[in-house]
Amino acid sequence: MLLTGATGFVGAELLARYLKRTDRHVYALVRAPTDADAATRLRSVLADGGRANGDGLHRVTAVAADLERDGLGLSSERRAELARSVTDIVHSAASVSFELPLDDSRRINVHGTRHLLDLAREAQDAGGLDRFAHVSTAYVAGTHTGEFREDQLDVGQDFRNSYERSKFEAERLVRDAADAVPVQIFRPSIIVGERSTGWTTSFNVLYTPLKAFARGRLRLLPARESAPVDVVPVDYVADAIFTLATGRVEDHAETFHLVAGSAATTVGVLAERAARHLDRPPPRLVPPRLYRRVLHPLLVRIGPAHRRRALRRIETFFPYFTMRVRFDDRRARTRLSSAGVRVTPVERYLPRLIDFARAADWGRRRPRRR
Repeated sequence: MLLTGATGFVGAELLARYLKRTDRHVYALVRAPTDADAATRLRSVLADGGRANGDGLHRVTAVAADLERDGLGLSSERRAELARSVTDIVHSAASVSFELPLDDSRRINVHGTRHLLDLAREAQDAGGLDRFAHVSTAYVAGTHTGEFREDQLDVGQDFRNSYERSKFEAERLVRDAADAVPVQIFRPSIIVGERSTGWTTSFNVLYTPLKAFARGRLRLLPARESAPVDVVPVDYVADAIFTLATGRVEDHAETFHLVAGSAATTVGVLAERAARHLDRPPPRLVPPRLYRRVLHPLLVRIGPAHRRRALRRIETFFPYFTMRVRFDDRRARTRLSSAGVRVTPVERYLPRLIDFARAADWGRRRPRRR
């Protein structure tokens, strides 16, 4: 099989599961100048995740590649060799930045997916491909309100940032290829650390306002108290993708919401639980329109430059506390429950997330799994 994103948060967890639970050989595409550099980078990531001495590392071949380049930056001979060797492709590489210019997000998320689909078609022609599994995001729903189903994509929505739009465009490419290539699409919501330990290497989205709150810098939050906040732990996401991507592809472009769904928390509950654990008063929730029209201009005008920069960073995530969408995950729940893979409400493990993040100084220290 071939895996992209193996040096990323979710991808490294996926790689560990394929090595521990199967006997497959894994080709891991890694952005690096040479295969030796790719292998070094991969070993470093696995060591940080507590996987350096894990099962099956001898079955990984790190391949230096560049998803943004035509042909993945590989020679025609190397690409043909991969096409002949792989029966499954799992594409988890992506930029998850909300702040990149749209052209940059498209180059990574859209063009990278297009180039990998080209390899998938080569593999199909070279002897057959069992699946092309694409890790998308539930937030391809964009600004849609109400229920968003697993079989929906384009519902006339707009998008909050370049990440959402580029992932929507990438998923559309994958769906368009489903007539020629067996496709699975996985849509996780906000991914946080491991349930049992809080371990993470990715301190964004939920962690940014949590960090500000823990340091006493988030006293106001533009949000609706009842707005859903859909959070899933990385171990659930990796277990779900592994389970579904090693089963049969049963439908045309079958799509799975890997979300909390009916177990999602709300802004009010999340703020109260975080405040209780940190022994602080919860932030005051203010109407988003009031914040935009009155409070934001005031804060920008009176604050020093470093606080204005910090405010801009945190404001990127505020729209996720005013959402009016709920993700239907019936297909995923039906398929996963029989395998014993179930999501856990974030309230049950939020203290572990906070404790680990504080111990890692919100990512400034190199986090290692306990």
